[in-house]
Amino acid sequence: MKELLRQRARELAFDDCRFTTAAPPASAPQFQKWLGEKQNGEMTWIERNAEKRVDLQKILPGAKSVICLAVSYQVKDSEVRSQKSKVGQVARYAQFADYHDVLADRLKTLAAFANSLADCKVLWYVDTGPVLERDLAQRAGLGFVGKHTNLISRRFGNWIFLAEILTTLDLEPDTPEKNHCGSCTRCLTSCPTNAITAPFTLDARKCISYLTIELKGSIPVEFRRAIGNRIYGCDDCLSACPWNRFAREGSMMKPHERTDLAQPDLLELLRLDDNGFNKKFSGTPMLRTKRRGVLRNVCVALGNVGDESALPALEKATRDHEPLITEHARWAMEEITSRCRK
Repeated sequence: MKELLRQRARELAFDDCRFTTAAPPASAPQFQKWLGEKQNGEMTWIERNAEKRVDLQKILPGAKSVICLAVSYQVKDSEVRSQKSKVGQVARYAQFADYHDVLADRLKTLAAFANSLADCKVLWYVDTGPVLERDLAQRAGLGFVGKHTNLISRRFGNWIFLAEILTTLDLEPDTPEKNHCGSCTRCLTSCPTNAITAPFTLDARKCISYLTIELKGSIPVEFRRAIGNRIYGCDDCLSACPWNRFAREGSMMKPHERTDLAQPDLLELLRLDDNGFNKKFSGTPMLRTKRRGVLRNVCVALGNVGDESALPALEKATRDHEPLITEHARWAMEEITSRCRK
């Protein structure tokens, strides 16, 4: 049955498919300690279903197995580099159509196939369910959780999406993956805000991905300069990992690549009204952060890399109907003006 499921997963363009039990994740105590220290920041949704994350029976009673899946979003680096100085950086995973949508239909098809093999219950998730998916993926052998707290695959490096199917099928578990970080600390030293406070410990409140995506309000001033020109997420700790030398392109995400988001022009983004924003980012992960969140980030980026030519656009942004944008536009103008005086 496992081989049939693996074969079907390959046919659906999943890059890897492994199996583990529905037993509680071994990292449950560490996860609960992390929550107790409020290192999740404003991501209160993690707290609301914390008990499910450490007990899969509270999600799917009678669950016996978890089918863990990986999809590579590695792409070959383009040799083309923008000649414009005021461009933003977007996390690699967001330079595609929204992976939730791309994976969902195929995952649903695989779940239905599992149900056709034997009468069973199934629940599938694409980074949306209350499960500690990285821990399950490591136990299934997809990869190992690195010191940056993300999953690393020895076949695909750091550039992978995870998905899982909980099922009442009793499937033999695969061999867990061992940690292969060794003495390497590249991910820790690469973090611009020192958010990786210790090996395997991330304080989300300092993480640029959290600050530019999950945080809904004002970005703390002490982190703004460290954000640089990043306008959605941050790949620094992932990019630093030496296991990326084994990264291979996958076939599922390639047709959904958005090359226009690789180096977006910051001033063009700042000019977007609500309709323009929705049109540009429709079908991408960036749409969920909304115009006010993305343009907040754009203002910070311009404050860090912009020059006097950006001041007119920023001055106009100080009159935006979104107070979040106006606040960060004012900060950006002050940063540029201060640099130009030196």
